[in-house]
Amino acid sequence: MVSEGILLGYGNPLLDITVSGTEEFLKKYDLKSDDAILAEEKHMPMYSEMVETFKDVEFIPGGATQNSLRVVQWLIEMPKATTYFGCISKDKFGDILVEKATDAKVNVQYQYTDKAPTGTCAVVVMGNQRSLCANLAAANCFTESHLDDADNWALVEKAKYYYIAGFPLTVSPSAILRIAKYACEQNKVFCSNLSAPFICQFFKEPLMQTLPYVDFLFGNHEEAIQFGIANEFNTNDIKEIALKSSQLPKENKKRSRVVVFTCGDKSTVVAKDGKVEEYSIIPVEPSEIVDTNAAGDAFVGGFLAQLINDKPISDCIKCGHYAANVIVKRSGCSLPEKHDYR
Repeated sequence: MVSEGILLGYGNPLLDITVSGTEEFLKKYDLKSDDAILAEEKHMPMYSEMVETFKDVEFIPGGATQNSLRVVQWLIEMPKATTYFGCISKDKFGDILVEKATDAKVNVQYQYTDKAPTGTCAVVVMGNQRSLCANLAAANCFTESHLDDADNWALVEKAKYYYIAGFPLTVSPSAILRIAKYACEQNKVFCSNLSAPFICQFFKEPLMQTLPYVDFLFGNHEEAIQFGIANEFNTNDIKEIALKSSQLPKENKKRSRVVVFTCGDKSTVVAKDGKVEEYSIIPVEPSEIVDTNAAGDAFVGGFLAQLINDKPISDCIKCGHYAANVIVKRSGCSLPEKHDYR
């Protein structure tokens, strides 16, 4: 039974700045299509250039975990069933994030900083591909001390499910580990995500420290390949990588790890208990695709919306596919007022 505060997430809250880009723009800022990276000094002029030179600039609340929680709220229609931690600044973009997340009925409990402005993410759309470049800014200032606040920790204790994407491993791995260990000790469900190839490449240590506490691990095809390379699985077969990932050491022996890898327009791969299953996606015509940005976040949101209702994995996958199908036909992680999922 879904209840208030049943699902808690921590992530990097960002305001997505979305434009329809050009090959010339990608090349200028050394960006690749269908990739996600952290901004470097060379990328900093890009954000103002996008706002000043492109037509039809869209501002959409983003950040992987926050996106997924907004999708959960949209599907289950219970105010404050989800709680979200992250760090922002008290500025214009921060105000937009608070407003949008509150409108989505997410119980946002942000940590505030005056050390940096609210984080932004450049979303450069090229046909069916997108390039993401995140300037974490304030999101990079989140500290584990946020969990020391009695009211915040009470929200952690209240939750029965947790979802933290891989991106905050670059910010506060200690906060992630604290929540993950608590979930394990209490036999609650902890979910995470590989999130981007660079997480597997350059943040393998905190990723592998957290993995023993992960009950559900999500990722896409590219991330799975990189995870396999990082762990010397010696295969590019997604099903084999999923299986080997599910069998890595796990602290909570009371439940098996479930690994879920989405593969674009191919079937979703699920590994559990030494078995691998594939689930067909909902077909979508290429002409219907507006933007693949946040499709993975939407899939996770749909999955979690059923998981917290104690539904079987097949139902979770079905709802994940539905949510992703809706999102790719829209710009960014924007949602219709009502869903028609049954």
